[in-house]
Amino acid sequence: MTDRRDLAAMLHPLVQSLIAAEQPVLAAHGISMWAYAVLAALEDNAVRTQAALAEAIGADKTRIISTLDRLQEAGLITRDPDPRDRRARVLAITARGGEVCRSVRAGIQANEDRLLARLPEGERESFLRAVRTLSRLTREEIVSGTDPR
Repeated sequence: MTDRRDLAAMLHPLVQSLIAAEQPVLAAHGISMWAYAVLAALEDNAVRTQAALAEAIGADKTRIISTLDRLQEAGLITRDPDPRDRRARVLAITARGGEVCRSVRAGIQANEDRLLARLPEGERESFLRAVRTLSRLTREEIVSGTDPR
């Protein structure tokens, strides 16, 4: 038995505060958190269907339609009919969308760097490496308790 708090209890307030700190950066670029999530996902994988994108960012596919509409109207993404299935749309980030995404990320990470500076220098990379490792786990691996190794 250990005297530490569980991970969710420690991380939840931190994550909520990080999200709040991102709001001014997002507002300065005229996009929402969901819009940033879409741009970041499309930047990582240039072409996705709306359904695959929704799954990747953890959104309901019917609820992100308005976000996609706004991003398309702003010229940040394209949505073209999938030549293999005309009912589906293939999404891609535009050059301008990539610029906005990188600018938002830089603003967010500037604040994160300020916070990471509170950690001893030798622990920063270890912390980031641990977060990267855990964030790569699937929801199923975390919830089911199966050993991912």
